[in-house]
Amino acid sequence: MNTLSYKTASANKDTVQKEWFIVDAKDEILGRLASKIAYILRGKHKPSFTPNVDCGDNVIVINAEKIKLTGKKMTEKQYIRHTGYPGGQRTQTPEDLLSKKPEAVVERAIKGMLPKSRLGSAIFNNLHVFAGEMHPHDAQQPKKLDLNTIK
Repeated sequence: MNTLSYKTASANKDTVQKEWFIVDAKDEILGRLASKIAYILRGKHKPSFTPNVDCGDNVIVINAEKIKLTGKKMTEKQYIRHTGYPGGQRTQTPEDLLSKKPEAVVERAIKGMLPKSRLGSAIFNNLHVFAGEMHPHDAQQPKKLDLNTIK
């Protein structure tokens, strides 16, 4: 057997085939939704997955305000941030954040599941989250993605 004929193909920015998918977040559990979307954004569902390349697809999430959290997470979970000033630690519950900016809850959950590097930041730019049914990406002709078919 000629071992030289079996070469591992590594994807690069020029050879990656990107697609657009749309996901409806209505009545989906936040963590399960986020992990499956992060999987698609990262490109792990593709046979040509390369860890050091942005080979994932673009994902549009609609109805972000209609997600669910299990248990008492809606009122007891806290998102912590810091203003940068002494004593500037601020906390917010998902309930408060959903009422003010519903996209932020979904974005934050997905961002936490991506690499913490420049590659992770580049991958995060492929995510588009919207509170309602409407989105400005009709020209890309996104395919509807069924989350139950993903690992």
